[in-house]
Amino acid sequence: MPQPQLVQAIGLPLVIASGLSVGKEGPSVHYAACVGNVIPKFFKRFDRSYVNQSQFLTAAASAGVAVAFGSPIGGVLFGLEDITSSFRLSTLWKSYYCALVATGILSLINPFRTGQIVIFEVKYESDWKYSEIPFFIILGIFGGVYGILVSKFNIKAVAFRQKYLSNSGIKEVVLLCLFTSMTGYFNEFIRLDMTEGMEVLFHECGDGYDHGLCKADGSSKVAFFFSLIYATIMRMLLVIISYGAKVPCGIFVPSMAAGATFGRAIGILAELMFPCKEGSDQCIIAGTYAFLGAASALSGITHLTVAVVVIMFELTGAIRYIIPTMICVGVTKMINDNFSNGCGGIADQMIKFNGMPFIDVKEDHDFEDATVEEAMTDTVIALPYIGLVVQDIETLLAKCKFSVFPVIYHSENPIVLGYVQRADLLAYMNKMKKERVGGVNPEDGIRFVTDNKLVLLVEDHILNSLSNSQILEGSRDILFEPVVKFQFFRASVDASLNSVLQTFIKLGPRMLIVEDQGKLAGIISRKDLIKFELFLHHLQHENIFVSNKDYTIFSKFWEALNSLNSIVGGLVGQIRGRVLGNRGFEPIAQ
Repeated sequence: MPQPQLVQAIGLPLVIASGLSVGKEGPSVHYAACVGNVIPKFFKRFDRSYVNQSQFLTAAASAGVAVAFGSPIGGVLFGLEDITSSFRLSTLWKSYYCALVATGILSLINPFRTGQIVIFEVKYESDWKYSEIPFFIILGIFGGVYGILVSKFNIKAVAFRQKYLSNSGIKEVVLLCLFTSMTGYFNEFIRLDMTEGMEVLFHECGDGYDHGLCKADGSSKVAFFFSLIYATIMRMLLVIISYGAKVPCGIFVPSMAAGATFGRAIGILAELMFPCKEGSDQCIIAGTYAFLGAASALSGITHLTVAVVVIMFELTGAIRYIIPTMICVGVTKMINDNFSNGCGGIADQMIKFNGMPFIDVKEDHDFEDATVEEAMTDTVIALPYIGLVVQDIETLLAKCKFSVFPVIYHSENPIVLGYVQRADLLAYMNKMKKERVGGVNPEDGIRFVTDNKLVLLVEDHILNSLSNSQILEGSRDILFEPVVKFQFFRASVDASLNSVLQTFIKLGPRMLIVEDQGKLAGIISRKDLIKFELFLHHLQHENIFVSNKDYTIFSKFWEALNSLNSIVGGLVGQIRGRVLGNRGFEPIAQ
């Protein structure tokens, strides 16, 4: 197991046990995605196809969600709704089989010792009423507001963390645990494990279930109402400052927990407004509101719709409440579509904030009349097909971090013949070094490599116009043609960025070589496209995530924290001095 996954495997149980407001689905999807990225590399048929790699990653992510929640169909829908960039029927079936196998193995392991793969099961004997629809709409509005607020302030918290706390990860986690314990210990709904707390909140009263929520009368219900509202506000705050810390973490479960506490509070309010009459079958079940609030918050933070409905159904088994769940999720989506920043769920926003080269096909991208020349990278290191020596290649790999090097005919005539990737070039160099060190017999057809040997990147039979006098003697000893890719995507400098965007989305290349009248002009990658889009947006609306005013607030807050640290440090020093003094200790002479 690679080191990052090993650290996550050890850290995730400890983080969940610590009580931090983070979930487990993020690392679960990460594990699965890592496996989905490695498996295709063992098969040439899959390794060379971008489409196949994308399908493997989608299917693996589906299996990760399926295992995290015991929700195979929900996992499949999550992969199709949030992961894949283009719907294919073959992707659907791959995801289906992966989720099936994953949940089948989970069932054999029986992690909950109940014979079930769901965390808990809820059964509601009573059906919902049309008179409750206004309360469902309120829960949907809460889900949208929750998603907008938590996403917005969480990114600001991440920006503050990157600027001031990048080298203090352990201290930050310790302080987060301490703050979570201090603020949540005296509130039952924060103190409880989030899964256990949701089971309490979802439960329908009756059948011997005697939690305090079921025994509460008028005055105690009011107390529970304010306790749940406090738990909701604190959970939101804890999610904002905890998600993104240097620990394995997810966002699904804490969001569901926040929605559950708010939903149960609305359920208590509905019970107070419409008290149940003895013998009536029209009584309001407060636990259903917690269930629906959890679905709304999950939809609000992830911008998922159908997947959330199915996950909640598979998670609890509450089939009677699929339509109310759809109502809540539908209202949440309306809020997100009309009032969010248009960058998707919290994961999508974090991708854009960190500058990762991800093009979300579900969003609208409009570059107006911009051309490739405005967004491309014109700082490119190109390799002439002949004229370099091995030492030049080694120096290039040591000092230059570019991932792609175009291969050109000549520096004065930069016609692009192909390109070579840094990883392939490095692997080929290492292979030659092993042959040199191992002392391979030249009679076997492999010659020793020397640093001053000329490099031939393209064989002369490919360049028919090349004369024999241009092929230097001995250059064939170091033929790099096996690592040169001659098939590549091209774009003209005056091509529209909208057309280039469609090329990236539909054909899936990692980069396009830009030419000006048939000669090398630059390279444009997905990251260049995303950067240019953010640049255009910044010109009109400034930074969509963190403004200059935010950085001013960060600076003042950091000064306040340093002042508080100095005061606390001084008090601790005084107390320690008094304690040591009372015990008769004397300072050691320097």
